[in-house]
Amino acid sequence: MNRVVIIGGGPAGYEAALVAAQLGADVTVVEAEGPGGACVLHDCVPSKTFIASSDVVTAYRDTEQFGVRSGGLEAVTVDAKAVHRRVKTLAAAQSSDIGTKLIKAGVNLVTGHARLGKDTLGHTHRVEVSPRDGDSQYSIDADAVLIATGATPRVLPTAAPDGDRILDWRQVYDLSELPEHLIVVGSGVTGAEFASAYLAMGVAVTLVSSRERVMPHEDPDAARAIERVFSERGMTILGRSRAAAAKRTADGVVVELADGRTVTGSHVLMAVGSVPNTDGLGLAEYGVNVGDGGFLTVDRVSRTNVPGVYAAGDCTGVLPLASVAAMQGRIAMWHALGEAVAPLKLNTVSANVFTDPELASVGATQKDVDSGKVPARTVMLPLAGNARAKMMGLRDGFVKLFCRPATGQVIGGVVVAPKASELILPITMAVENRLTVDELAHTITIYPSVSGSIAEAARQLMLHEIS
Repeated sequence: MNRVVIIGGGPAGYEAALVAAQLGADVTVVEAEGPGGACVLHDCVPSKTFIASSDVVTAYRDTEQFGVRSGGLEAVTVDAKAVHRRVKTLAAAQSSDIGTKLIKAGVNLVTGHARLGKDTLGHTHRVEVSPRDGDSQYSIDADAVLIATGATPRVLPTAAPDGDRILDWRQVYDLSELPEHLIVVGSGVTGAEFASAYLAMGVAVTLVSSRERVMPHEDPDAARAIERVFSERGMTILGRSRAAAAKRTADGVVVELADGRTVTGSHVLMAVGSVPNTDGLGLAEYGVNVGDGGFLTVDRVSRTNVPGVYAAGDCTGVLPLASVAAMQGRIAMWHALGEAVAPLKLNTVSANVFTDPELASVGATQKDVDSGKVPARTVMLPLAGNARAKMMGLRDGFVKLFCRPATGQVIGGVVVAPKASELILPITMAVENRLTVDELAHTITIYPSVSGSIAEAARQLMLHEIS
């Protein structure tokens, strides 16, 4: 029987464990905090649960246009303790469910830490396990090892989180009240999501962005649309403004910008990226290549440079998405245990930013097209022209499609809309299955529906092809 040790129990780790157990391996998962890892306990699950509460508040916006006199946002109050309690309860429940699933699958789940031990002769890898419950350290000789230790919030030395006024995104759920004025430093995905959620909950928000626009790595049309919504709803956005330091004051915080300006608020949320959890694992001593920034270098089947040692998830820096981490982990086990496996394909991975409205994308990007890297024809349809969107009072957002100039094959798309995370699926399926705009256009959609704009965009591209 093959013996597998997985260090880290997040999406990469637990999904890999389920695959390995299904294939008959003896599997041990060593996780420091709990099943699901930081993704479930501190990051993705808690943040999306928090955002779900903000979505409830958003439903009270502009209800008068529908003939509903709700009192508007002014009549809504948010109980921060109740919101945070729900966040932590759901995270704990999800962790418990994952633990139950692993145990039922026959996985040996160890709470504690692990690291690669001394190199062993033959084809096994020695892993040193240190249980958290006080049991003595022991070693396991494994046929395959998966490093799936994730990442943690990056800390600026001049703005170290204190859990009270200067916060990272894992500490916000410990506040007893919502901030009066939240300064969010960092306008990437995490910063934009929290800025959007707090704004919806009635908090004054200042977003400090070092770049010209928010979410600089996302589709420029989409990022501009969401930035416009932020501004219209009262968010203060400081573009081209790099934060140099954050300090506590008598009753709040002051953020010092690199150009000498200062911004004052009640709290500051530092959302300046993540660093991989690759220290203390014995990687260098074992000969595993560690790349720039501490990320592990892997190929498309999750192999490191050491045969039998794999890595998956945020510690690899491939693409920081739970869905990608999970697939990297599965691929690692399929490969390690001799199953047929297709290498990881990033050009069919869909991603979503959980702002209001949401931003979802897949495949080719506007940057690829504008640079000439990917020849494509493009169409962008504003939601304002969609019948269902009109009924729902949706004015912001659009559907964009990219297709190959000659064949009409769908190669990418962007959706900005409420629940864009759901609407991107048909475009992702079209990209994955190499459908053409003709095939997408001939698909009968519900009328009226927001998803109808996807087929309409395909019809317009088909017409362009004919003309």
